[in-house]
Amino acid sequence: MYPDLFSIGPLTIHAYGLLVALGFVTGILVAVRLGKKQGLPARLVMDMAFIMILWAIVGSRLLYILINFSYYKTHLMDILKIWQGGLVFSGGLVAVAAAMAFYLRRQQLSFWAAGDLWAPSLAVGQAIGRIGCFMAGCCYGEPTDLPWAAIFAHPQSLAPQNIPLHPTQIYSSLAGFSIFFILLVLYKRRKFPGQVFLWYLILHSTARLFIERFRGDERGLIPGTEMTLTQLAAIVILMAAIVALFSLKPERKKNDVAL
Repeated sequence: MYPDLFSIGPLTIHAYGLLVALGFVTGILVAVRLGKKQGLPARLVMDMAFIMILWAIVGSRLLYILINFSYYKTHLMDILKIWQGGLVFSGGLVAVAAAMAFYLRRQQLSFWAAGDLWAPSLAVGQAIGRIGCFMAGCCYGEPTDLPWAAIFAHPQSLAPQNIPLHPTQIYSSLAGFSIFFILLVLYKRRKFPGQVFLWYLILHSTARLFIERFRGDERGLIPGTEMTLTQLAAIVILMAAIVALFSLKPERKKNDVAL
């Protein structure tokens, strides 16, 4: 793969950073389009986007550092090198949810309706960002002899080189695009605020638990278990989303779905 796409003087365009940025931009455009159909001003959507981007980066980076703390405690400067890869989506999701809950409460807006608006954007943004992971070689899979195995040969790749590996980044990308299209259909048919967002959490967590089985990079095992921190987070989010889905439906099905 090609971790670095090209250089212009001292400026190097990293594939990971470019694809993550493209994922953010695409997600924002999707949210603006969906918001426009609900009569929401683009300014409001952009304000939410700024908060989400900031906390997505902070939360996902912090969880990645926690998982790989044994490395970063002796390489403090590398904490800032996010262009080299190293974001855990679950951490960003939790941070964004907390920040958005605070912001929306102050603005007297519905958290659940905002979640519905942004759920498709999260899915497509993640799908595009995972292609950046593939280009950089991070989030790589275990060795495999499957015919679609990926072999990383670039000297700057973060994955083990010249070994056939599960292309777990592509698995995640395909899952993200599939969830995106499912949510777009559901968005048009939603019956209560939060339905689309909760289904996003359910689908994403389920896919994450499945794909996690094929990951080959350091996952940060919970002491005394074979479960990773990411798997634990996915299970907690999945169970909470299922409970919320059943509890919200009778309570809010008659409410207005608009922000």
